[in-house]
Formats: sequence, structure tokens, C-alpha cells
Amino acid sequence: MAMTIVEGTRAITGGVDTHLEVHVAAALDPTGGLLGVREFCTSRAGERELLVWLAGFGPVERVGVEGTGSYGASLGRFLAAAGVAVVEVDRPNRQARHRAGKSDPVDAVEAARAAQGGRATGAAKSRDGNVEAIRALMVAKRSARSVRIKTLNQIRHLSFTAPEEIRARYKDITSRQGIATQVAALRPRPGGDPVLYATKVAMRTLGRRVLALDEEMAALDELLTELVTATAPQLLELCGIGIDTAAILLVAAGDNTQRLRNEAAWAHLCGVAPIEASSGKTVRHRLNRGGDRQANHALWRIVITRMSADARTKTYVTRRLAEGRTKPEIIRVLKRYVAREVFKQLPRA
Repeated sequence: MAMTIVEGTRAITGGVDTHLEVHVAAALDPTGGLLGVREFCTSRAGERELLVWLAGFGPVERVGVEGTGSYGASLGRFLAAAGVAVVEVDRPNRQARHRAGKSDPVDAVEAARAAQGGRATGAAKSRDGNVEAIRALMVAKRSARSVRIKTLNQIRHLSFTAPEEIRARYKDITSRQGIATQVAALRPRPGGDPVLYATKVAMRTLGRRVLALDEEMAALDELLTELVTATAPQLLELCGIGIDTAAILLVAAGDNTQRLRNEAAWAHLCGVAPIEASSGKTVRHRLNRGGDRQANHALWRIVITRMSADARTKTYVTRRLAEGRTKPEIIRVLKRYVAREVFKQLPRA
């Protein structure tokens, strides 16, 4: 697939629809005219060819890249290192897709138009520093935590449905971690009741899996503590913020926090900035259900911690309850306050 019209010297805007094996790029002139569409492989050589091809039309002003957090991550890093402004494009224009249908060239052109017309203005995360390393570790830790919870539930369920010998042995153990440690030390012997033997083998396997996951998470925690402390020690000094919540907030902000124009933009990114929903004479705001939901949850965890451990927050909650506010309303307000505090402590390049 290739379509090229003319070369020129005017500043141009690029757009890229990213995929696993190929990227489709489009080039626009300053007035929005289509200069060309071409397909490139996703290797480093292909990324170089893409930039050279765009530069053949003139100086590259900016490039709108769809999927800078997934298939376009490598391309975004490469373009940023080459001094090109990379604009993150969330999704194609739905009206244009409805009119022209769905195709990679159409999506690439729409990405370029979004970057050129200002519909997409967010600078892409650079993904080239400590925060990207933290993100990778958090992916592994989140996965380990999820599997660990599922495994503990499976051990508990097996203990409920096991033969009486096993049920009686573990029925009074309320700690899931405690039962996992005990079943990991089981020594089932073949022969006799096959159900009893198989159940013991299954429970021992699951118990050892939990202990192995505990070791994995401890190793990940050690690395995360190192990176978070080196990246934003001042963030950890705030009340209610630990390594996990700090890591989540840093990942939401990215390595290049200068892309966040101000504290309001950060609050909007975290989904704690109320959205205006006024109409006619009615002026009101509604809950923001957008933004980074993990960052939003991290702020919620901080607020809940402060409501039980911070004297200043307790006083505020008591006063607002006396005024007739509900707890969900108070939590939403506090999340906005915490977002303001966190923004001031984010590392600056």
C-alpha cells in the first residue's frame, strides 16, 4: 500500500495507525491536504523509513500516533528522540469512520487530522525513564496479586469440599495465608483413598504456588521501593501514600510530567475534576467517570486512609457531615484535594 502525491518544503503533520506488525502513516500539508499514505514495518528500520518518508514532504511539525501506550510505544519513543512532537490520539473520529468506513489508511489520516486540528492535544508519555520501569514492575505485581487471590480462594474451597479428615484439620484456620503455609507442607502418599490423595496433592500444589507468588511479590516490592524512592521521595512523605499508591500515580503522570499543563489537567487525568452538566437555567456538575481509573482508585485509597488516621481529615469529615454532606460526596471532594497535593510533589524534568 503506497500513495504519494508531491513533495514540498512546508511544515507537515503526520498521523500513524499502529499495529503489531505494520504501521500505516499519513502526511498532511498545512492546509489539511493529503500528501500521501504508506505502510511501514514495526522494526527500528521501519520506524526510520517512516520518519524519512514524512520528512520528504517537508519539516515534520508533529505526528499524531494512535496507541502510544501499546503498539505505538516504540514508535513514540523513536519520534520523540528524533525531536518530533508526538501527539497521543485516543480514537479515530467516529463520524468520519461512519462516512468513510473502517480502514487503516482512513484511521491514519484521521490521526493526522486530529493532531493538526487540535482535537488531539495531549503529548504522549515518553516511556523512557524510571516511571516506565515502575509500570513494567506493576504489571507483574498486579498479575501476581490476582493469581494469589484466586489460588487462596481455590485452597479454601477445596478445604470445604474435601474428605472429613482434611476438613476437620483446616476448618478452624481463618487465615488464608496460614492455611496456604500449612497445605504447602503436606506429604500425600499414594494408595488408599484416591480422592484423599488427589485432594492433598492439589492443595499442596496450590499452597506452594502461593508461597512462590509471595517470594515474587517481595522481590518486586524491593525493586519498586528503590525506583519510587529515587524518583519521587517527596511523594512518599504525604500522609496515606505508600509505595503502591505512589507507583500508580507516577505511572499515570508518566516520565515527562511537563506534558501536564497544570494541576487542573492532572485532576482531569485522574478523573477527579467534576464535569459540567449545565442546561438552560440549571447550573450543575456531575461525577467524572473518565480518566485513569487506577489513579482514581489510588486517590480513593489515600482518602480512606486519611479518614481513619489523619486528624485534619477527620475534623474536615466531621464538619462536612454536620453540614449535611454524604460520605461519598466528602470522599469526592477530598480526592480532588489530594490530587492537588500530589501534583505539587510530582517530579519535574
